[in-house]
Amino acid sequence: MLRPGQRPGIPGSGPTQTYCEAKKTLVVRVRKVKGFASCKPSAHYQLPLASSCPGLCEYCYLHTRFGPRPYVTVYANVEEILDEAARLVREREPEVTAFEGSATSDPLAVEHITGSLRRSIEFFGAMEHARFRFVTKFADVAPILGARHAWRTTVRFSVNAASVIRSYEHHTAGLARRLEALLQVRQDGYPVGVMIGPVIIFDAWKDEYRDLLASLAEVLNAPPEKDGRPDPETARLPFEIITHRFTSRAKSCILSVFPGTGLPMEEESRKLAYGQFGYTKFVYPKETMDEVREFFVSELGRRLPAARIEYVV
Repeated sequence: MLRPGQRPGIPGSGPTQTYCEAKKTLVVRVRKVKGFASCKPSAHYQLPLASSCPGLCEYCYLHTRFGPRPYVTVYANVEEILDEAARLVREREPEVTAFEGSATSDPLAVEHITGSLRRSIEFFGAMEHARFRFVTKFADVAPILGARHAWRTTVRFSVNAASVIRSYEHHTAGLARRLEALLQVRQDGYPVGVMIGPVIIFDAWKDEYRDLLASLAEVLNAPPEKDGRPDPETARLPFEIITHRFTSRAKSCILSVFPGTGLPMEEESRKLAYGQFGYTKFVYPKETMDEVREFFVSELGRRLPAARIEYVV
């Protein structure tokens, strides 16, 4: 039993082993509910159901937040967390308030243990002025199928070029399994979305991302089996395109944990930008960003007419 504020002891003889052991460590805590952090640009607030996840993605932006011991934390007081969400919704009524469930975690990865995701989906399904969204790289969607979502939860899948998944997204579901899970939740009536990220520039990047978009089109161009949704806007397919970026702290952690990484982190080929919380990060230069934006706007417009690009960052 951990005391309040106490961190678990993580075994390991070096940074790589310690990191991997932390990813296998589950901590159950009571979260002090004192409002939620903002979550631009995807939602108004973060919904803190968990932090960290079992995946070993080399590029993960949470390296900056969690450092070398990213143990997985889930919260036991889900009802108190949802009560706080309801309070925030009431404050903004009749405006709709959106909550992001994946700002610091992949909640689907631990849903078989917690049940928190299905509880949240049904909670927001009963609230007219609330919306919920989360994104996942995992594929076990059985626990949320059949939930009373009332079309108010958008399930997004994070996908990438085949070589990026193979090289950098360890211990996550493969692309074929993610696409199968995407089809399952869509046929269950959920609004769905796609996050492509991080887009990494390499010699054949356009060819591989074209293949990815072709696979997505096969899944998404057919209408879902369950429809009758009250708002036609939920039939749109939101896409978020996020290019690779890194902070100095994340780079240091990545090189320590994954000393043989092939991630492109040459600072001289990037430009410096500021994150929403004031830290600096290295991003692709404007010419590259313009090329990425033009590519995805053109390809998605051609392959997926219902797609709506929410942002390219």
